[in-house]
Amino acid sequence: MSDQISRLLSIMTRLRDPETGCEWDRAQDFASIAPYTIEEAYEVADAIARADMSELREELGDLLLQVVFHARMAEEAGHFAFADVARAICDKMEARHPHIFAGEAQTDREMRWEAMKAAERAAKGATGAMDGIAAALPALLRAEKLQKRAARDGFDWPDTTGPAEKLAEEAAELASAPADKIAEEAGDLLFAAVNLVRAHGISAEEALRSANAKFERRYRAMEALNGGSIAGLDLDAQEGLWQQVKTAES
Repeated sequence: MSDQISRLLSIMTRLRDPETGCEWDRAQDFASIAPYTIEEAYEVADAIARADMSELREELGDLLLQVVFHARMAEEAGHFAFADVARAICDKMEARHPHIFAGEAQTDREMRWEAMKAAERAAKGATGAMDGIAAALPALLRAEKLQKRAARDGFDWPDTTGPAEKLAEEAAELASAPADKIAEEAGDLLFAAVNLVRAHGISAEEALRSANAKFERRYRAMEALNGGSIAGLDLDAQEGLWQQVKTAES
């Protein structure tokens, strides 16, 4: 395994060589590569969702390449190298599992984990509960993380009633919003929806991903029932196909 890691690192070094490397790879920087890193992470998740192990192996390789790419650029700039990245995560995992690696007594995992992460954030200069939540996260996922951080301070509804009423309130505000406030009220509505879903103990990101897949599956089924497209049908006919697909699924 170490031979293959060394091989990959060597390949990236050659690709980034200022004289003999690949023109495209040499032209990249952290910002230009970041979107690819995010994309590869989603492709890993997609392969897992489809239980495609062959595809997962390939996508994990693509994601590993992103780590190597960023580490190589950092090494060129004199910041750190791949070995430092590996060492940092090894140190972190050992520190977060003292009952495994240091022989300490087992404690409540969730409390220990959160306390350690809080200490890590403080060591990095965090001063508030919202510090350390990456701004580049997908908006739905970031909303959930922001709400969870607030909940740790007690800023949360005691049950699902409060968030359900808040969602209805935000829907009403969106319906009556003036043109220059519609976007803001739409954001408030989505944020409230995430809060309600979270109150039910469900991941909003996973729930919406599942809903997306269901909608796509049903839409494709509608198209198949109508010879490949529903573009020429009026709304009533399209709704009829939708109900037919729903009935068939159930």
